[in-house]
Amino acid sequence: MGRQVLVVEDNADIAHLLKVNLGDIACHVEVASDGRQGLELALTQEFDLIILDLMLPHLDGIEVCRAIRKQNSFIPILMLTARTTELDRVLGLEIGADDYMTKPFSIRELLARVKAIIRRLDLLKPSGEQDQVSHSIQVGSMEIDIEKRKVSINGDIIELTAREFDLLVHFASHPGRVYSRPQLLDQIWGYGHDGYEHTVNSHINRLRAKIETDPANPEYVLTVWGVGYKFHELAS
Repeated sequence: MGRQVLVVEDNADIAHLLKVNLGDIACHVEVASDGRQGLELALTQEFDLIILDLMLPHLDGIEVCRAIRKQNSFIPILMLTARTTELDRVLGLEIGADDYMTKPFSIRELLARVKAIIRRLDLLKPSGEQDQVSHSIQVGSMEIDIEKRKVSINGDIIELTAREFDLLVHFASHPGRVYSRPQLLDQIWGYGHDGYEHTVNSHINRLRAKIETDPANPEYVLTVWGVGYKFHELAS
């Protein structure tokens, strides 16, 4: 079954390029040419992925992304930006984008990113008996309901984006195991590219801000200096 993808892009040539190439991998693509139209479609229709340009008429990508996240925590958002500064990239991730690519981009790399997101979505589908195994994780005062994709701490629901949730489940499923940033890119994002390690850092920082009592002194997601990150081996 094809995936439903929303492309919010005001450059008609880029939008057409994306629609044609995504169609080749069995995606049905809706195109919005400005931020206002894109936001309306995102909030009124069901999509598996949103590809969102940063610079848009009427509402820019940051505003659109922030508004989508208020209504939908889990839909993957891949942000496109012609800006190349670290600040712009991190800002997109901080307000809820799952990933980003800078223009001009390789269509092959973009399709690889999309395929990785689709694989991740497929892994979340119920799969008979396997779906009944370990559908929740209890770690200290934190409960992770994998099937419902919900996280609570001391009974309070914690709102996580899709990528933040995937990171948390990955860590909590392997307490004490140390992961490098390239390993996390490969295992959670589904690709590994030099120069994108800060994507991992930004998501770790956002995750800590939501689940840690004191993000500067984390209890759950710990930094292993010079290597990467690990999940604390807490008693359940």
